[in-house]
Amino acid sequence: MKGVFLASATALAIAASAQAADIKPAVVYDQAGKFDKSFNEGVYNGITKFTQDSGIQVREFEPKNEAQVEQGLRRLAKRGHSPIVAVGFSMASALEKVAKDFPDTKFTIIDMVVGLPNVQSIVFKEHEGSFLVGSLAAMASKTDKVGFVGGMDIPLIRRFACGYQQGVKYVSADAEVFQNMTGSTPSAFNDPTKGSELAKSQFSKGADVVFAAAGGTGIGVYQAAKDDGKLAIGVDSNQNHIQPGTMLTSMVKRVDLAAYNTYTAAKAGKWEAGVTVLGLAEGGVDWALDNNNAALVSDEMKAKISAIRADIVSGTISVHDYMSNNSCDI
Repeated sequence: MKGVFLASATALAIAASAQAADIKPAVVYDQAGKFDKSFNEGVYNGITKFTQDSGIQVREFEPKNEAQVEQGLRRLAKRGHSPIVAVGFSMASALEKVAKDFPDTKFTIIDMVVGLPNVQSIVFKEHEGSFLVGSLAAMASKTDKVGFVGGMDIPLIRRFACGYQQGVKYVSADAEVFQNMTGSTPSAFNDPTKGSELAKSQFSKGADVVFAAAGGTGIGVYQAAKDDGKLAIGVDSNQNHIQPGTMLTSMVKRVDLAAYNTYTAAKAGKWEAGVTVLGLAEGGVDWALDNNNAALVSDEMKAKISAIRADIVSGTISVHDYMSNNSCDI
């Protein structure tokens, strides 16, 4: 019996190893790179956790320009990698081409919908998370003037801005919200100098809290806020640690969870194509509270945000989605 047990155990171990070997996961980051302290780094954190939990390495590719995105996706697919995670909306066109050429390869794209039978699209309700941090900004503001600095001027970033504005107005109907976009190309997500300039301009108008939904550009916003003694709000990853005492909070977008779940589902044979939408109810977006910002958020503020959060999840508060009609009429 002992020999049979050992043989069975060995067979199970071999089967488990074979299952693990069935997936060759990979990721293509956007041009900001995996250590952008924001969107890409959130994905990287999810990948790191997957590797720690599973022992499976994820092949990483960091394109230096737009042309390399398609080249990277195609090269990974040719080498048998699957699933391949494409990080960001800007990869949609390249991904669509490659996915059609490799119908047996599984692809997941974050922040955009690509309607192909071998593509999983994961999108978020950024407007819900932005509503929360907008509410918090209005509570923290002493001037009743707050700001928003976006990255590339596209509907997705307008969705952040619109949700933020709604949250601010929910708490303080007469508050002013200054808004600036950094640019019209993907480089707008990696321009800290411009981010700093825009933030300082808003501070000069009286804003004392600024939310940056701008990737690496936000680093300049946070530095400007620290220099001017103002408050800033981070995005995507929990960025409270970047400027402790300056960061009021961060609008956390669980791109780490998106990446982790993609690989975990594929490993278990449960990966599915289609569209997944993650909002507050699904744990896909939220606001961040930790030791770095605890002193900035009073118990009263926490209680109010908790109530607002519950009302959004229940549907008592309906947050308008800019991308539903490309407007922010509130």
